[in-house]
Amino acid sequence: MSARSTTRVTANGRDARLLIVDDSAVARAVIARMLAAKSNFVVVAAVAEAGQATEFLRRSPVDLILLDIDIPGANGLSALPDLIAAGGGAPILVISSSCAAGGPAAVQALALGAADTLEKPPNGALAGRFADDLIDKLRLLLASETAGAPAARRRKIAPDRSESFDIVAIGASTGGIHALSQVLREIPASFRQPILITQHLPSAFMPYFAQQTTLLAQRPCEVATDRMRIVPGRVLIAPGDGHLRIVALGDGAAAVRLTREATRSGCMPSVDPMFESVAEVFGARALCIVLSGMGRDGSVGAHRAAAAGGCIVVQDRDSSVVWGMPGAVAAAGDASAVLTPPEIGRLIATRQRPT
Repeated sequence: MSARSTTRVTANGRDARLLIVDDSAVARAVIARMLAAKSNFVVVAAVAEAGQATEFLRRSPVDLILLDIDIPGANGLSALPDLIAAGGGAPILVISSSCAAGGPAAVQALALGAADTLEKPPNGALAGRFADDLIDKLRLLLASETAGAPAARRRKIAPDRSESFDIVAIGASTGGIHALSQVLREIPASFRQPILITQHLPSAFMPYFAQQTTLLAQRPCEVATDRMRIVPGRVLIAPGDGHLRIVALGDGAAAVRLTREATRSGCMPSVDPMFESVAEVFGARALCIVLSGMGRDGSVGAHRAAAAGGCIVVQDRDSSVVWGMPGAVAAAGDASAVLTPPEIGRLIATRQRPT
């Protein structure tokens, strides 16, 4: 047994309550034994169908949900919103053979509100590396759920259009794709300011993520390449293997510079370099958004952007799958407003600062 898998996992001083949703009785039994043996999770129920899970959640709260999306009855993906609602926002880790890295099922699951995904190995090999990866993901999700952060006050939108911005930079991680989809739906196709996105995802996910974002944003979306110009009406996404920075050009425009240096957060790509470079080029004309995500990535860059006069808006705690990233910015006092994703989208559409 590896040392990392022996850590006791608790929720508010008690063992974490977990629900397993998987149509395979063997998989349910093996995963339950694995968790009990290695991590002190309490599997309070293991069911075969989404309807059974929803019914259980109406009667009994849980801290975490494991969901196989290849289940009978309601498809696991289509059932995700109902499970999130019934579970009171308990993080859902999707475990499925359909969730290969970069595959559409994994991105769709994240867009629908799953906290994370993990590919189920073939031939029932639910042990070894898979077991350690599973427990690591669950431990991180639970730690983020139970970590507190001071609340920041919500603010209204100011009517003064002189306080507008020329670029939008959005950073997100765990739970961020779902929040991002809610933000983008509120922005009309007529909105012309460029949008930059750094979302923590492996490189293999990025092409499909860009395709999905194009549909949601109603505007062209591309994975950024080095020296690509920043142009109106376009969304650029940081690649999975590089930080998206921007530099000013002599003609008054700006362009992408991809870098791969280590960052304080350890993330690749990291939100911090994007925010820092946006602050350098646009100063007070920048709007930086921090959506749901684990850890503190973005807090250093947000502080730099705020010092340059930029506007920083973070997602509220209640709607976040994990309030680590937005919570860190709020706790540092750098957030101009704390809003739900739809409210953030409407704020972007107005080009107005909160006050």
